[in-house]
Amino acid sequence: MKQDLVTLRQFEERAHVIKAMAHPSRLIMIDELSRGERCVCDLRDLVGADISTVSKHLAVLKKVGIVEDEKRGKNVYYRLKVPCVLNFFQCIESVLAANK
Repeated sequence: MKQDLVTLRQFEERAHVIKAMAHPSRLIMIDELSRGERCVCDLRDLVGADISTVSKHLAVLKKVGIVEDEKRGKNVYYRLKVPCVLNFFQCIESVLAANK
């Protein structure tokens, strides 16, 4: 029984990470961060949203461990904490291609 609970918890944690990515703006930011760290202002310009909205999206990604940040002066820079998340993008593209 305990084994089943651990497995259920793992699936719930996976779902939490997937839900955190389940927004077009967050996917755009993850894709951009795959090219290197960016300041919030760069990501704001990229997704076309205000700083507050972009910061909230980044907070969601940070909470689940996808990104990490570093404050330098007045700017906050973000980078991927676990670049392997990009493998998930490749998998999604394979699913989309298979369904065409």
